[in-house]
Amino acid sequence: MAQIKGIRIQKVLSDNGVMSRRKAEEAIKQGRITVNGRPAVLGHAVNPSRDVIAVDGVRVQLARRKQNVYLMLHKPRGYVTTTSDELGRKCVIDLLKNAPAKVYPVGRLDRNSEGLLLLTNDGSFANLIMHPSNHISKTYRVTIRPDITDEQAAQMAAGVMLDGKMTLPATVLVLEKQEGRAVLQITIQEGRNRQVRRMCEAVGLEVARLKRVSVGPLKLGMLPPGEWRQLKPSELIALRNAASKK
Repeated sequence: MAQIKGIRIQKVLSDNGVMSRRKAEEAIKQGRITVNGRPAVLGHAVNPSRDVIAVDGVRVQLARRKQNVYLMLHKPRGYVTTTSDELGRKCVIDLLKNAPAKVYPVGRLDRNSEGLLLLTNDGSFANLIMHPSNHISKTYRVTIRPDITDEQAAQMAAGVMLDGKMTLPATVLVLEKQEGRAVLQITIQEGRNRQVRRMCEAVGLEVARLKRVSVGPLKLGMLPPGEWRQLKPSELIALRNAASKK
């Protein structure tokens, strides 16, 4: 018979504050603990959401394990990246009314910016993505006015001074040029406040539109503005791998 997968009963009782693992082992040896009406054994693997665990005949109420949720949202312009706003402005959370759990934004996109925004209830994942030492790349499609010179592009790529500190080297590509405007693709390896806008302003460029199109290996793709979806397992793995390689 295949072994039932689950969590050791000692750990379940300890994690739920019922008793320490050592006391749980003693209680199991004394026959005081049952699983689905039968005496438990040391190392007994249980499913907390399905199995009934009792101590001295009294059922143990187990807290449900939190389900980690990972979402990507195509943030439209005009929304602030907060869970609530004292000024009554529209928040990105307003777009997630049917989400499977309460989530929080990973990083920010300012009110006038749009594009890919990650949201999760997994704090360790959020820290992994946002921690400066991991240098998770972020790519933006930026429409600027009036035009851009080779010198300005080179200056942004090399680094500009913001708040007394140089930005890390960036990739700046000119995708198209029209009279009075140009479209750039800018990839940065850090996430300072309004960094791309401020980099452009530092070299004399006016940002008309800013859209984040990717975070690390994760791309916005064809997700419509205002819509969200859950990340695929392969996308989560790719994001974690991108952080761990730094």
